[in-house]
Amino acid sequence: MADGKKKKSGKKTGPDWGWILFIFVITMVISAAMSFISSRLLGNAGMAVSFLILICIVAIGNDFQSSLETTSLLKELGAKLVVSRASRDIHAKFLLRNGADEVLYPERQLASWAAIRYTSDHISDYVEIDKDYGIFEVEVPMNWFEKSIRDLDIRNKYNVNILGIKRDEKISMNVAPDTHLKPDDTIMVLGKFVDVQKCFHI
Repeated sequence: MADGKKKKSGKKTGPDWGWILFIFVITMVISAAMSFISSRLLGNAGMAVSFLILICIVAIGNDFQSSLETTSLLKELGAKLVVSRASRDIHAKFLLRNGADEVLYPERQLASWAAIRYTSDHISDYVEIDKDYGIFEVEVPMNWFEKSIRDLDIRNKYNVNILGIKRDEKISMNVAPDTHLKPDDTIMVLGKFVDVQKCFHI
């Protein structure tokens, strides 16, 4: 049109096959080049190494049909590992039946992290290990200042393990029994959430 306005496209009803094919072809070309180089290097031994390790992540948001079709297509094209995003358990079941090797719940995981991180003034960061265990970065309680790890004995008292100490923006994983904690330290601890709550009164 003369006014230069672009015609609005209709609602997308499926995955972008062009991009999927393009990414797959590029990966195959790189793999072929690496295989050729490896076969040259190991030619005398009559060996050739395949470097094709194709890992695909399907992170399509609200269009579940596109996510399902893309997951299935990538597996048919030979992807060795397909990780797909899901927002509901029923979506995860369909994805796993149609080619997904693993399913992630990013919204659910972020919500869980935010709930723990921002409901306590003592927790600086949190990494979930499973539904019960996690790694927490917590402030050192005031009554722990200048005390040693041996004197605190939190492993036996609370079943919580100190993995590292963050001091002056540097993390040290070398935590000895005679290490003394300072007011500005934060510590990385591993344990059950209920045990960490009891230990740090959060």
